[in-house]
Amino acid sequence: MIPIRDTVPSRHRPVMTWLLIITNLLVFLYQQSLDPLAYRLLNGEFGLIPLRFFQNGVDGFQELTPFLSHLFLHAGWMHLIGNMWALWLFGDNVEDLMGPFRFLLFYICAGIVAGLVHVFSDPALPIPTIGASGAIAGVMGAYFILFPSSRIVTIIPLFFIPLFIEIPALVYLAFWLLSQVYSALVSSQLETVSNIAWSAHIGGFIAGIFLHRFFFRVRRGRYRF
Repeated sequence: MIPIRDTVPSRHRPVMTWLLIITNLLVFLYQQSLDPLAYRLLNGEFGLIPLRFFQNGVDGFQELTPFLSHLFLHAGWMHLIGNMWALWLFGDNVEDLMGPFRFLLFYICAGIVAGLVHVFSDPALPIPTIGASGAIAGVMGAYFILFPSSRIVTIIPLFFIPLFIEIPALVYLAFWLLSQVYSALVSSQLETVSNIAWSAHIGGFIAGIFLHRFFFRVRRGRYRF
């Protein structure tokens, strides 16, 4: 299933969503401009490496920059496009209710919580984790609660013929979350190192469900929650 758009129009221009997409794109272009060694060093320095935070005990958590910086790094074009498409699809409506600056704070908080869940779920992992998907999962979790009547227009390829259908947002996002849980369980049982941080996706989504209420832009008579 490939999501195309949702059925909830925005009331305001999603300025912060645009800025986040542009920032991620610019950072990725910078990554692409580096030689392979510098690229690996950048990801190692600013990516989220769980083992780094446990090697030195409590002192390992004194350098917290990677919990933020890893949200703006991506491993390839498909990684970037997939994340930014999801941010565009769900971010504009969530930003609509929060306002741009509260939305940014919410996005970062969800991403940090997702990073913490990832670090504590696999503390011995020695490789860097990068990508905005934990924060975007938080946006999806907020959307899951805030827009229960929305529908997601998706493409389902049927023998090379694109079939457009509308799926209730609750169903689409619940299926997405269950797919992340299933993938995390399978990866754990096989004891393999996955290149996808399933636990970060799950942690970010749940963080979005519980944290979004603290970031509303409240204007009497204008919004109904």
